[in-house]
Amino acid sequence: MNSTRARCAWAATDEAMTHYHDEEWGVPVHEDARHFEFLVLEAAQAGLSWLTVLRKRDAYRRAYRGFDPVRVARFGKRERERLLADAGIVRNKAKIESSINNARRFLEVQKEFGTFDAYLWRWTEGKPVVNHWQAMSEIPPTSELSDKLSKDLKARGFSFVGSTIIYSHLQAVGVINDHLVSCFRWAELASR
Repeated sequence: MNSTRARCAWAATDEAMTHYHDEEWGVPVHEDARHFEFLVLEAAQAGLSWLTVLRKRDAYRRAYRGFDPVRVARFGKRERERLLADAGIVRNKAKIESSINNARRFLEVQKEFGTFDAYLWRWTEGKPVVNHWQAMSEIPPTSELSDKLSKDLKARGFSFVGSTIIYSHLQAVGVINDHLVSCFRWAELASR
């Protein structure tokens, strides 16, 4: 990891955040398991810092069976109790219930569109939205796109998919490039 590169300010707060910023954040994702992972993690983050959730990511991968939506959709009472007792994840009953519900809704979207990826990327005609922010203060918490997508997901029965959570999801999976123009990752991702 080259610490002399110009990065988004939030990436310099912790080594895990720097690695996440440099290797993952904003990289276009086209794998359904990754989309489901970020839906679960972004919802878990609500009210918490991303670093808190990032540090729990490996525990989430174990607890959520590698973020396989088919397996999570079948979670019953025993699995819910297991998740509520798992100190490695955020033990919030509403968030856990939501993740199981969302796995079921995720499978419905896959059935309708072939993949969740096809559903998600159709909102931007398969191309990332490349923003040109100069300062972190310019980056909004929501957008017209996240508002529309949030509304559609809610209509499909998803929960914990408010516009702010969805905007974070779109940033994470590269549908939106919100790296600052001065960040070395902005140009790398904008040229894809």
